[in-house]
Amino acid sequence: MKIPAQALENARRTIQSYDAHAREYNAIVAEHPLQPEIADSMRRMMEYVSAGGSVLEIGSGPGRDADFVESLGAVVRRTDAAQAFLDLQAQRGKKGELLDVVTDALGGPYDAVLAMCVLIHVDRAQVAPVLRKVFDALRPGGVFLVSMRVGEGEKNGDYHTVCWEKDRFAAELAAAGLHPCWEMERIGRNDEAWVYFLARRPQQP
Repeated sequence: MKIPAQALENARRTIQSYDAHAREYNAIVAEHPLQPEIADSMRRMMEYVSAGGSVLEIGSGPGRDADFVESLGAVVRRTDAAQAFLDLQAQRGKKGELLDVVTDALGGPYDAVLAMCVLIHVDRAQVAPVLRKVFDALRPGGVFLVSMRVGEGEKNGDYHTVCWEKDRFAAELAAAGLHPCWEMERIGRNDEAWVYFLARRPQQP
């Protein structure tokens, strides 16, 4: 499927902005401890991953979530579309790879795929093919943990951001063959509403 030029431009602008502000973003993350609810969501994901199991993280950023998931016993493939984030992780001995979830293959199969605060930057029309790639990257019985900003609109600034109504995104997951088995809503920084889904690829077709 051909990706529209505007979707590619939106992604390019967002990646460029993260590359320019990676250190600033890292400093903000460092000031805020991992929230218990978010840690709990990753523990739930790991209930489906055996010791030494494989997890693909899409949009690792500074790598804090990957650090936590590794502490729970997984082997994490750290990826990001912004080289600056990978460079920050490399400075502390963590290896990551460039990966754009819209344009690149995801590899696999993985026991789990993790995408925290990442798919909000994917154009609405590109979410369905991205979710299908996630489905294909999971082993049967594997799980996908994803967080999305709740709302209806989108912002076309330096960071292209798309909000989703909870039920509509749940329907997109189901249409891709990923069956939600747990969800959580929370209020994040700046009073923004987020929804977290843990969705599973069925064991059998």
